[in-house]
Amino acid sequence: MSMNVGGGGGAANAEPEPMMEVNMTPMIDVMLVLIILLIITIPKQQHSVNLNMPVGTPPPPTKEPVVVTIDVDFDGTILWDSQIVPDRNTLESKLASVAAMPDQPEVHLRPNKLVPYKVVAGVMASAQRLGVTKIGMVGNEQFQ
Repeated sequence: MSMNVGGGGGAANAEPEPMMEVNMTPMIDVMLVLIILLIITIPKQQHSVNLNMPVGTPPPPTKEPVVVTIDVDFDGTILWDSQIVPDRNTLESKLASVAAMPDQPEVHLRPNKLVPYKVVAGVMASAQRLGVTKIGMVGNEQFQ
């Protein structure tokens, strides 16, 4: 960004030549102000998951909860309280009976480290579809 300043030479009564360069300084200033305004007005990104957390302290449990353990072996075999579940229909009937109970037992899902994810996701999807509300993953420390 340079500026043409007239020199000392030349005729005294000659007209100065018009400046042919565009002055970029005001345009750059306006662009910087617009960028700053854009940065200020962009909303913050929120990377959060909304959870329905209980309010207050829960009452102490009066009895030990009933626990149902579902193990998923490395080859996709599903075990319900250490007994092999032969097919998906049997698993869904057992999950439906758990969901129908007024006080649902806790369902602990314990997948093997080597099992394909689609098998575990299928068990969780069946439990959710049938209305099982107390389900949790057990043994997550093996994945670290």
